[in-house]
Amino acid sequence: MEEFLLPCLNKQLFGIDCLGCGGQRALMLLFEGEFSAAFAMYPAIYSLLLLLFFIILNFFFKFKKAMIIKTALIIANAAIIILSYYFKMEAYF
Repeated sequence: MEEFLLPCLNKQLFGIDCLGCGGQRALMLLFEGEFSAAFAMYPAIYSLLLLLFFIILNFFFKFKKAMIIKTALIIANAAIIILSYYFKMEAYF
């Protein structure tokens, strides 16, 4: 299944992982039932899926504080992605 994954252009051009590196592999691990391995591969996978689920749900059901919830989820996702990237890069250097 890995032959169908998109390559990371940032890693190919510069040799450094991008903020999204590991996301596709983590999703594949989720489909295979490897939940802890998916989290280890890309810690933001579950919070991103929660955000995606909420956005899709919000298309069908309108919530009063949907904008506040979406904003909070986006900020939380950005923080998780940045922090996990920082710790991953700290291990390289």
